[in-house]
Amino acid sequence: MILGIDIGGTNIAIGKLKNNLLIEKVLKPTPYDKGLKESIAIFIEMIAPFICSKTKGIGIGVPSVVDTSKGIVYNVANIPSWEEVHLKDILEEKFNIPVKLNNDANCFVSGLKSFGEAKDYNNIIGITLGTGVGAGVIINGKLYEGVNTSAGEIGEMPYLDSIFEHYCASMFFSNNNITGKEAFKLAQQGDKNALKLWEEFGFHLGKLVRTVLLAYDPEIIVFGGSITDAYSFFEEGMLRSLDDFPFPKSLEQLIIKLSKNPDIAILGAAALVNNLK
Repeated sequence: MILGIDIGGTNIAIGKLKNNLLIEKVLKPTPYDKGLKESIAIFIEMIAPFICSKTKGIGIGVPSVVDTSKGIVYNVANIPSWEEVHLKDILEEKFNIPVKLNNDANCFVSGLKSFGEAKDYNNIIGITLGTGVGAGVIINGKLYEGVNTSAGEIGEMPYLDSIFEHYCASMFFSNNNITGKEAFKLAQQGDKNALKLWEEFGFHLGKLVRTVLLAYDPEIIVFGGSITDAYSFFEEGMLRSLDDFPFPKSLEQLIIKLSKNPDIAILGAAALVNNLK
């Protein structure tokens, strides 16, 4: 048995895998408003029921910079108290089994390569769209993390008056006094303002894709995360935003897919235990 854990901005997803198959999963609220000691205690309480004598290890995807060798996480998004947490040591001391950590977007793209839509490709960008926006990068079949596992932190790149994350994630909608879920429902009902909002979102996302193409020149980009449910409403705006891309042949050859497995990040995190990257 292996545990795969994906720490998200809203929920923490915990999955139990047997022979690379997900056999059990639960979602728990992310303790974003708790202090360090309390939030760590809550996290341990979440994990404990899944640990048994057959558990070989725990793999965790964290929305932060991660020292993968030491298992330290820094400035975890949406858990402000986790400025520097020696998470590997804490959990290994508690449960006495191996623990491996990586950035959540790296786990996402690793899952895509090992189990998902990018199995047949070697140059892959996996972009997660949700509370934040980030990317996992695979170059020539190998996960590229950078020195501090911060390669692919595309949401932090400057864009317009701010950064891409303010225009290509849930903050874009909150800045327009609506949630992504509400905008999605209204668009499904044909609401003109909601449809226009999604088109604008797609335009901004297209500029992010442009940046990714210029930086990494991948074979395939796979989008994941809750916002992709509305892909049909922002796809056209995204593609229109790419009309002026300077290398049309690269754009013509690019493959864009959506991740259809909502558990792919859990699978990618679990794969860390078996050194599958």
